[in-house]
Amino acid sequence: MYKVLIVEDDPMVAMINEQYIRRNKQFYVVGTCKDGKSALEYLEEHTVDLIVLDVFMPHTDGFETLRQIRKTKIPVDVIMVTAANDRESLEEALHLGIIDYLVKPFTFERFQIALEKYIAQIGALKQIDTLNQKNIDFIIEHSRKKTEDILPKGIQEKTLTLIVTCLKDAKKNWVTGDEIASVIGLTGVTVRRYMNYLVESGHVIGEMNYETGGRPCMLYHIAN
Repeated sequence: MYKVLIVEDDPMVAMINEQYIRRNKQFYVVGTCKDGKSALEYLEEHTVDLIVLDVFMPHTDGFETLRQIRKTKIPVDVIMVTAANDRESLEEALHLGIIDYLVKPFTFERFQIALEKYIAQIGALKQIDTLNQKNIDFIIEHSRKKTEDILPKGIQEKTLTLIVTCLKDAKKNWVTGDEIASVIGLTGVTVRRYMNYLVESGHVIGEMNYETGGRPCMLYHIAN
């Protein structure tokens, strides 16, 4: 089993993260820290495999915590959790070598994808003693396929992320499937398939609009 440290200042979010982790039998939570300073102190005395790391915390934030982890060469992987969805934050997190980047509010399914990315990457590395380009390509491809297997057939993580981002960035509270399709360059049929999945999984709320003056259409917004 993989040992996980949760670093999160919000007790409710920390509790949800722990519940999500406990539902995956390959992981167990060894501790919870309320800020980066206490997390770094914990890591001086304990070994963990994976950290679920919040960004906005008192004393030492997530980015500074991760920089210190890399500077001291602590052998641990990190899934970063944040409310920040700007490009600069994502770029910095990627430069610091994260496994995944979760934007709040995230779903149980998306959290499990992050955990499976970690399992796939570590599992593939353990199978190979000597790395060459062919082996490296296999590890990256194996990790990608493993995480895709979690989603239903016909639902791709990259497209799903584009649609969710489009909904979050929408200037209106409610948007139609056709509006989403025009923004991200997909067909209406494809967008409806993804919206049905998001509504069924509870990520998005959909309501029928009968006040169009013509054919009714579905309106969508992100679930709170």
